[in-house]
Amino acid sequence: MDIALTNSIVSTATAMASQTNSDALNVRVLKKALDIQANAAATLLQALPQPPALASSGSVGTKLNTFA
Repeated sequence: MDIALTNSIVSTATAMASQTNSDALNVRVLKKALDIQANAAATLLQALPQPPALASSGSVGTKLNTFA
């Protein structure tokens, strides 16, 4: 058995395992960042003033003229 080949195989396996752990960590960090952004966006949307109520009776604001 060639020692250099064995060392190469061990080195490759170690690098692949390290890369897998790194990828999992990167995905976890990305998910956390997306959650933080979603919470910030929800907070901003809740901070917007509510629009006034639309007219529900009367002749102003309840009819739409579709003829041009």
